[in-house]
Amino acid sequence: MGFDPWDAAFVADPYPAYRELREQGRAVWCEATGQWLVPHYADVSALLRDRRLGRTYLHRFSHEEFGREAPPPEHEPFHVLNGNGLLDLEDPAHARVRRLVAKAFTPRTVERLVPAVQRLAGELVGRLRADGGGDLLTVVAEPLPVAVIAELLGVPEADRGPLRPWSADICGMFELRPDEETARRAVRASVEFSAYLRGLIAERRSRPGEDLISGLIAAHDEEGRLSEQEMISTCVLLLNAGHEATVNTTVNGWWALFRNPEQLAALRASRDPEKLSTAVDELMRYDTPLQMFERWVLDDVRIGDTVTPRGAEVALLFGSANRDPARFDEPDTLDLVRADNPHLTFGAGIHYCLGAPLARRELEASFGALLADGVPPLRLVEEPQWQDGYVIRGLKQLLVEF
Repeated sequence: MGFDPWDAAFVADPYPAYRELREQGRAVWCEATGQWLVPHYADVSALLRDRRLGRTYLHRFSHEEFGREAPPPEHEPFHVLNGNGLLDLEDPAHARVRRLVAKAFTPRTVERLVPAVQRLAGELVGRLRADGGGDLLTVVAEPLPVAVIAELLGVPEADRGPLRPWSADICGMFELRPDEETARRAVRASVEFSAYLRGLIAERRSRPGEDLISGLIAAHDEEGRLSEQEMISTCVLLLNAGHEATVNTTVNGWWALFRNPEQLAALRASRDPEKLSTAVDELMRYDTPLQMFERWVLDDVRIGDTVTPRGAEVALLFGSANRDPARFDEPDTLDLVRADNPHLTFGAGIHYCLGAPLARRELEASFGALLADGVPPLRLVEEPQWQDGYVIRGLKQLLVEF
């Protein structure tokens, strides 16, 4: 089986295909996606830092100059929202926005949230126990990061219901070749989410609080402040990136633990928080929630014997890089005490995930609550199925019982 992101069997287990890709070369052309696939750790790591690649090309070229078609006008609300967020900005705009966001989203902000994260994780696990089990995805994995990001942004509890559906609809556009119905849902979610945040920002301007939106409003430097659109795009990105990967790391991680019972038993027996942190990093490496990160080639780049020309697109295969035997000993083995583990799950370079410290805290809290003293062991009820998406890869559900 080769690289086929639309094949259910490939999505369920892409790692054998990655092995074949790594044997084929350092840059492998994929006709089906129109991309150069980059499967090796060293190349993915280096190209994430290479400024000859970009998440966008519009800071240097028009669509016509770059040989690409402009998106349909009816998709504009999605592209305005996405294009003003940190993930798709390039320097100098990226450096300015990231600097201002970092003034509000500080390590102190993350640490202030930790007690609430731990309390909420305990409450969610308590609900799962009260029911004797259930779907780990919908009862624990999804509610925790959504609630944490909502708390961070200052979204009132009564307004939080649409956050997850909005995010899911917007993230559908990050898959390969999204269809028109996916685009329609993404545009509608972009319009509705932006309108809600515009109102919340107006409220915080008149009545500042301790939340991140108030911090973004207050953040400024010699180059000025964040525009309203930049604030809206930042908030949406924090929700999307701040929970999609965390949700899928949780359920993918538990599915990996159920398939490696000796590792699960050793983790359960350990009461060392440092070992839990190490285990979380290994679960992120072993079954990476974001399998692919795409970049445009802004100037010709040589990858091994291949010159990828300006205007081409490369697909940096995080899932393959994190299983590369040239970097990780026995990469297909889940080793929860793996000490040397520079996985690329959070990216690298200027687009390294700003929310990585918060994501780690959330994952440690949810895994810790489910492995705590007095909590009965979890057991898998039935083998799970994978969602259709490949780029953001996760399970449809994970049914468990105590």
